[in-house]
Amino acid sequence: MSGRDLQVNSRLTIPEAQLSESFIVAGGPGGQNVNKVATAVQLRFAATESGLFDESVLARLLRLAGSRATLAGEILIEASRFRTQERNRADARDRLTALVEEALKPPPPPRKKTKPTKAAKERRLKAKATRSVVKQGRGRVGGDD
Repeated sequence: MSGRDLQVNSRLTIPEAQLSESFIVAGGPGGQNVNKVATAVQLRFAATESGLFDESVLARLLRLAGSRATLAGEILIEASRFRTQERNRADARDRLTALVEEALKPPPPPRKKTKPTKAAKERRLKAKATRSVVKQGRGRVGGDD
């Protein structure tokens, strides 16, 4: 493992060869510096060609990536939050790591449908009847004319 490999967790490391970075001119405020210096980072990771993930994890990863995933199965992360290349590079790598970690988590088990118990139904009906009596007592008072 070289120093540039991306350590996701204790069992998974993305090799540097599967990542490609390019620097682009960032938009937004920043004055003359942002117009002259290419500080924004585009980090590309070919997830489908990496061979690091099984089918279910890969499907979750591409679904979580959303619009950052290309049709070719690459994940493209742009980072331009900071003014230096180093901080933007670290930000892009951190965001990719977080995305992969989220995809590695197994999905929660499906919810089991349950029905209310007989006692719960009886309590609900008793409460409704009690409330009905209270509301009936609010009607107009009938007089003997």
